[in-house]
Amino acid sequence: MAFNSSLIAQENYTINGENLELKTEVDGTIDLLWNTINGQYRYFIKEANNTITELKNEKDANNKYQNEYQQTLKNLTGKDASKIKLTLYSIKKFVNDYNASQDANYSFSENKAVLKSRLGIFGGLTNNRFLTNPDNIKTGTFSAEFEVFGAKLMTKHAGFASMKHTLSKDEFDYTATQIALGYRYRFINKDCFNIYAQTKFATYTFSKSKETIPSLEDPNTLIEIEDSGNAFDAPFIFGLGADFKLGNGYASIIYDSLFALLIDNKDNFPIDFSIGYKFNL
Repeated sequence: MAFNSSLIAQENYTINGENLELKTEVDGTIDLLWNTINGQYRYFIKEANNTITELKNEKDANNKYQNEYQQTLKNLTGKDASKIKLTLYSIKKFVNDYNASQDANYSFSENKAVLKSRLGIFGGLTNNRFLTNPDNIKTGTFSAEFEVFGAKLMTKHAGFASMKHTLSKDEFDYTATQIALGYRYRFINKDCFNIYAQTKFATYTFSKSKETIPSLEDPNTLIEIEDSGNAFDAPFIFGLGADFKLGNGYASIIYDSLFALLIDNKDNFPIDFSIGYKFNL
């Protein structure tokens, strides 16, 4: 019985004069080879006679994709490939289905996107970008984050939930704990590092503050006013971040609170940096 799973064996190939290290994802009547090369996903079909053909999707003069890979797959297999996407999962399914149609003993497991997760712990500094802070006082923060992303299909996309606690200072007596849901897109996504943009689209904040002001009855007398509360917002707070491979996880830096779409950004230049570590779960 022929059986295929994700082999992920790597070998060196010379294709049209280009030396490439490719992973074998499917091994059968035809093989599926692939890798990320210079930040670009590239896919190849290897036939029984060892001919290797790249699946291309180039743009024309009008900057429109031509989907040549669909015709290439049809030419190689005789099967309609007009609905195949240029993704590892879609091509892998097509190749597995074709191999099964050619070999009655061929068997494979159809692995769809598998979710992976990371747990991050951070410490940082903020000037509370969205509060009135005339003296631009900076205070410490610490936070935790749970991130979920696709193992293969959606590696550039991730969702996260975070909890962030902001410390107070004598000069700026405000403290808060914020729970947030967010999304990030890794526009640079390498094995050893990635850089991403993110947005917090929903937040729930518990806050407490103290303020000393002159008494209305006697301006020479100062009184202390305490205020506390909680609020749900959909602020769409935007930031940037980067992860760097270190051990069994990633060292991470986040520049958060650059601006928000639906809350007042105030006047101070945004200072909201966090540095931490993300553990692979």
